[in-house]
Amino acid sequence: MAEFAHGKPLETIAGACFRKDGKIVMNTQRPQLHTAELDALPFATDAYKRDLQIDRYNVPFLLHPFVSFYTTRGCPAMCTFCMWPQTISGHAWRTRSVDNVVQEVKNTLEYFPQMKEIFFDDDTFNIRRDRAIELSQKFKPLKFQWSCTARCHSKYEELKAMADGGARLFIVGFESGDPQILKNIKKGATVEMAREFMKNCKKVGIKVHGDFIIGLPGETKETINNTIEFAKELDCETIQVSLAHAMPGTELHDQMSKDGFLRVEALADSGGHQLPHIEYPHLSKADMMEGVNRFYDEYYFRPRVAWRIVREALWDSHERKRLYHEATSFLKLRAERWKWVRQGGDIDKTIISVPGASSVSGND
Repeated sequence: MAEFAHGKPLETIAGACFRKDGKIVMNTQRPQLHTAELDALPFATDAYKRDLQIDRYNVPFLLHPFVSFYTTRGCPAMCTFCMWPQTISGHAWRTRSVDNVVQEVKNTLEYFPQMKEIFFDDDTFNIRRDRAIELSQKFKPLKFQWSCTARCHSKYEELKAMADGGARLFIVGFESGDPQILKNIKKGATVEMAREFMKNCKKVGIKVHGDFIIGLPGETKETINNTIEFAKELDCETIQVSLAHAMPGTELHDQMSKDGFLRVEALADSGGHQLPHIEYPHLSKADMMEGVNRFYDEYYFRPRVAWRIVREALWDSHERKRLYHEATSFLKLRAERWKWVRQGGDIDKTIISVPGASSVSGND
């Protein structure tokens, strides 16, 4: 972008793609940036201070207002469904130096005194144990709260160091409670790892927002039930349940295209909410949407979970207002989803034509 802004011709910019005479031209790949180059980039938070009103943005599981930025690029994990490392950032995990990250944190604390937490939006913040511990140790004297994305491989010592350094919450992709599905998607994690991770997070006082996916390869009505029970066993602070989406450029998309399971044109409704994108002979789109709805109902309508969420808003008028907004939005979406399920979804609208579709068994 800098080269283009300085007037360099597109044809000579590595990594650029453009249309010429009706055809797409893709230049040679651009070398990835590593620590020295990443440290040399301007801080995103300098632009935030200049242009961003952080109070206008809200994410339900983060404290409001928050500031978000990246400390790394890429992710070495091989999850077949994950779009970012397969289409944008790559599997090579590249880091900013610890001191560079700490300096941006210090700037952020100065720029935004009203901020309640920093969210490190790396693909996976805790990939390397020694770096996570070193960052946490340098965060500790700054006395601020932070949250981040995480995989469930971290052990107690690392989690304790992160908690001592101000870690409040992790966003963790557990995806499924079925061991075979985790293997099918090359998750590189097991249900046993998830159980130990959650046990240790609760021990050190770090909350977890758990992400789960309905409709991954191998999904059945039985595995959906297993995942719901698994989620209730883990008992994360909050959860997000998504429909499996096979995004172009991912291994999952290639697999679903080959097997003929892509079934619908729209990935989302007019409000940006997910619509089923995949359908199996043994599991319809309506079955999967019903699974998402039931997942949320069975998880959040447990008395202890409802109380856990409400009690934090009892003495905070700002949180009460936010909770009311989130609850009304959720209940409206819930009603629309259940209506979609009762109508059977758009089962007659098969618009993606995939040649060579194969049959499938209940175990695929």
